[in-house]
Amino acid sequence: MIRILVDADACPVKEEIYKVAFRHGVPVTIVSNSPIRIPAHPLISRVIVSDGFDAADDWIAEQADGAAICITADILLADRCLKAGAGVIAPNGKPFTTASIGGAIATRAIMADLRAGGDIIGGPAPFARTDRSRFLSALDEALGKLKRNVVTGRQA
Repeated sequence: MIRILVDADACPVKEEIYKVAFRHGVPVTIVSNSPIRIPAHPLISRVIVSDGFDAADDWIAEQADGAAICITADILLADRCLKAGAGVIAPNGKPFTTASIGGAIATRAIMADLRAGGDIIGGPAPFARTDRSRFLSALDEALGKLKRNVVTGRQA
């Protein structure tokens, strides 16, 4: 069954996810370490995992497959989901792909090394309205593609 899995603790686009999911009739699972308010709707469910390190990531990665679209900004979780066959979209609307994930992981490692060495580097750009718009389009497109692939029996 097609579904959306959300790494929800710091996700800024939950309302946008609900909007697209309702339009497509696709269930959404909100995964977090603490209770997060969700709409009272049969398509929306919530999973609260332990506060253990990577507990939400582990749950999402275990559920990810070719019928799932995962929403996360976590590059290492994105890699795990891609390896499981899921589609992955960052909250800014940029899709993670098998072609782009290696570069993202390398950049992440370089930035971590710079921070560990005491270099002062900027963080991600502030979340903007254009990011929300890009996210809405990317999620809508990914769901449409996944639905077409399920109908024709092709892999996403």
